[in-house]
Amino acid sequence: MHHLVAALCTALMLLPAAARAQYPERPINVIVAYSPGGGTDLIARAIAPFIEKNLGGGARLVVVNRAGAGGEIGFAALAAAAPDGYTIGFVNTPPLLTIPIERPAQFGWQRYEYLGNIIDDPCNFSVHADTDIKDLKQLAAYAKANPGVVTVGTTGIGSDDHLAMLMFGRAAGVQLRHIPFKGSADVRAAISGKQITVAAINIGEAMQYQKGGTPLRNLVQMSPARTNLAPDLATAREQGYDIELSSLRGMVAPKGLPPEIRDRLVKAIERSVADPEFQAKAVQFFSPLRYLPPAQYETLVREADTTYRLLWKELPWADK
Repeated sequence: MHHLVAALCTALMLLPAAARAQYPERPINVIVAYSPGGGTDLIARAIAPFIEKNLGGGARLVVVNRAGAGGEIGFAALAAAAPDGYTIGFVNTPPLLTIPIERPAQFGWQRYEYLGNIIDDPCNFSVHADTDIKDLKQLAAYAKANPGVVTVGTTGIGSDDHLAMLMFGRAAGVQLRHIPFKGSADVRAAISGKQITVAAINIGEAMQYQKGGTPLRNLVQMSPARTNLAPDLATAREQGYDIELSSLRGMVAPKGLPPEIRDRLVKAIERSVADPEFQAKAVQFFSPLRYLPPAQYETLVREADTTYRLLWKELPWADK
């Protein structure tokens, strides 16, 4: 009898591990905190089949767009989800960090398991191809001649696009009007229809939209040096403005993920980013890859949080 009870207890103890070993048994939701058609949405849909293949076991990933409030709705949904491996998603820096600095938020960078960063896309300003503005100095001159008239579309308050606008306004000594949208696809539609003067869209996204027929002229890439993505486009520093800013797009899960499931997801993402077929798709989407393993990714986010808290004291973006 004692042997039977012991065997039963052992079997019960092994049940959770056995269940996790069968992971995934149902579809995995991939939360994207922006509208369909934007840079994060495109890369999420591009990498999903590769993660499915590398997870094995008939894995199926379903991209779920939870747009709004500059990314806050999606980030909060991701942080609040059960840490069981069936909800993962993308977080975007800076808004992952800037939103909790500027206002109470239902998420924070500490509430995630970092699975790997995938994209590092430099900030950029685009104008409609019909305009006469060709570079940042011409944009500054136009803004000075027309104070308060230049409108800048961004993906929300505290986004990298918004910070780029504020940094340029301060550096150039000009007044710019902020027009926040739910995602870069919405900004693209606004600049295409000439409803805004400037679209603050990451260079990779802007080049993807140009390829699709959107009449854009890119003015700058806010990277340390010219990228392979846009070798003919001058950096902000080359144009006389000391601005360096980009958008990181990486994958996370809610904090508390079982270690064995975390390891499987981390390995699947790493193998997916390294897959030449996925890399070719990223080139088609003008998505600049920068894979960071979990520890390095989390360290970078932690350091960036310190940077943005200092920036908030100098340039409180919620008031602009």
